[in-house]
Amino acid sequence: MASYTKFESFVEAICEEKHNLASDQLTVALCNASNNPTAADAVLGDLTEISYTNLSSRNITTTSSSETDGTYSLVVEDLVLTASGAVAAFRYVVIYNDDAPSDELVCFFDYGSEVELADGETFTVDFGASLFTLT
Repeated sequence: MASYTKFESFVEAICEEKHNLASDQLTVALCNASNNPTAADAVLGDLTEISYTNLSSRNITTTSSSETDGTYSLVVEDLVLTASGAVAAFRYVVIYNDDAPSDELVCFFDYGSEVELADGETFTVDFGASLFTLT
């Protein structure tokens, strides 16, 4: 499974009301190995993304946003990316808030090596039981 990293600025962005995770549109950005994100990045403009020509929608569907006994959990559906032609290689799957003022970053997953998609191939971003929990 890919390793998860939270962007450091995400904590401040939550406290400063830049996110409404129950209703904002979370979206996937893809970066190749030579343009890796770092935990210190804050907004989408800090990243160098691959070209999304020939790639299906990168929008994430939120299933639930809830708090129980002081623990918040954001559950999202796994995202299936489908190529309709060759797609540039990527290693990092970045989650950002497309509705936030500057497309604030949330987290990223490092797949450990580059992924390439040929025409008709799919790649499933498996978010597990929840994208994240806050306690």
